[in-house]
Amino acid sequence: MTTHLRTLTAGLLLACGALAVTVGVVRHDDSDPAAAATALKGPYVALGDSYTAGPKIPEQNNEPAGCDRSDRNYPSLVAAELGLTGGDFKDVSCSGATLADLTARQSTDHGTNPAQLTALSQDTRLVTVGIGGNDIGFASMIRKCVGMGVLYDLTSAFAPEDAPCARKYGDGIQEKTEAAGRKLAKTLDEIRRRAPDARVYVVGYPAILPSDSAECGREMSLAPGDVTFVRKQEQRLNSTLRQRAEAAGMNYVDTYTPSEGRDACSAKDTRWIEPLVPSSPAAPVHPNERGERGMSTAVLHALRTSP
Repeated sequence: MTTHLRTLTAGLLLACGALAVTVGVVRHDDSDPAAAATALKGPYVALGDSYTAGPKIPEQNNEPAGCDRSDRNYPSLVAAELGLTGGDFKDVSCSGATLADLTARQSTDHGTNPAQLTALSQDTRLVTVGIGGNDIGFASMIRKCVGMGVLYDLTSAFAPEDAPCARKYGDGIQEKTEAAGRKLAKTLDEIRRRAPDARVYVVGYPAILPSDSAECGREMSLAPGDVTFVRKQEQRLNSTLRQRAEAAGMNYVDTYTPSEGRDACSAKDTRWIEPLVPSSPAAPVHPNERGERGMSTAVLHALRTSP
């Protein structure tokens, strides 16, 4: 009887293993950085704005001109880790993109980017989307906050208002963030319609500023209270991206947590985000190559650990 049971058990295990292969269930070791490649094949489509594209990080892809897309951005690194090449990988991210540019042609200073969602198809199996910052005017707000910070440095002895940018933009940016969340919800529905079998990952933004305003000095020229204000607005945007992704039954990639302490005001040999005057090839207040690599690690971790 014992011998018979052992034979029967072995047969069942072999049958289960064959069934797992048949239906596409693949086990992998989460400790292996390349393990996602055994569980996920392309086609992979990357959507997004400049934090995805990687402006000024070499080598730049000038098709179309004006999108400032790097071949070392996080989508390219993820694709390489997954072994995806040729038609199995399409990066259509473009600097300056808003949510509206996912469904309509985007004009740049040097060319036109087709609507990003046109890259999706019924065959698409993986989608990453990193977008939303331009919808709330985050970059332009930071530039204006910097101007106010310079004025603060000159006049703080006479007018000690240490958060002039927060006072000016506080209410408006919250409304814009809520509106961006509603647009994202509709966009995710459209992604699901065009690529019904794809696993979709909404990628958040890495930390731009430190938790301690005293650490930001000349790198960003913000008034102390505005360092806290801008940081909170980014956290609010990321929270909105997470909520909308989860509500749509999709995955969220947290790049903020692993990037804390690697913000634009940190040491140049550890930072993921370049300050106003970059010391590495990257656009001001954007990820450098180290940052894009860190973001790719966060995406790959999500691929290995998400349902």
